[in-house]
Amino acid sequence: MADHREPESDSPTVVVDDLHLTYRVHTAGSGRGSAVAALRRLVSRAPSASVREVHAVKGVSFVAHKGEAIGLIGSNGSGKSTLLKAVAGLLPADRGRVFTRGQPSLLGVNAALLNDLTGERNVVLGALAMGMSRAEIRERYDSIVDFSGINEKDDFVSLPMRTYSSGMAARLKFAIAAAKSHEVLLIDEALSTGDARFQRRSQERIAELRKEAGTVFLVSHHHRTITETCDRALWLESGTLRMDGPAAEVVAAYEESTKSRR
Repeated sequence: MADHREPESDSPTVVVDDLHLTYRVHTAGSGRGSAVAALRRLVSRAPSASVREVHAVKGVSFVAHKGEAIGLIGSNGSGKSTLLKAVAGLLPADRGRVFTRGQPSLLGVNAALLNDLTGERNVVLGALAMGMSRAEIRERYDSIVDFSGINEKDDFVSLPMRTYSSGMAARLKFAIAAAKSHEVLLIDEALSTGDARFQRRSQERIAELRKEAGTVFLVSHHHRTITETCDRALWLESGTLRMDGPAAEVVAAYEESTKSRR
């Protein structure tokens, strides 16, 4: 489990120390003789499955500080989203430790949205889940909806969330999360869903959160978003930390590596 005790220093907001994370995947039996095995299962009515253990994060260590925006890059399955969940306290560590200052907010989890409720109700419930008072919600409601841009063409805020596109839902989640200051805000791919104007507003809001002494982690496959939004980047590959440094340098090294593998 992530340890949410206050660190001794005032400067670090997240300390990840030799973190290892594994999860188990249940797969159906396969291979030679599978037809016979399937017939046996039909006769016995007993399903056959195997369990495969995935070592998703392998000995990752880093320290994040107040005011930093840190991008996470790497190929699919490299462990980026798994690492964010561990920092948020949603996944227990197999080995190593995670120390955080306060309670990190993972975008889309803390402000979970319900498909059968309208956007309006989801703004209220999501903001309450983020720890805002009803008075704060009334004060910031219009700015949240305006920021998300879901009402620019139609009155979508009065419609159920199930009528929203995935991009609209992601923008509304970000708008709710960004309405409140956070010591640690974790964002997974949310900024790639909007148009250029939304992305610009999002980057400006992230800059404001950093000035408010917050730390922002951003996962994105759009490397331009990383270099424009973040000053530091972590490159994960096959669960290991390949590089930690200035965002432009890490992105350049990653892109050069992907070219050489083609």
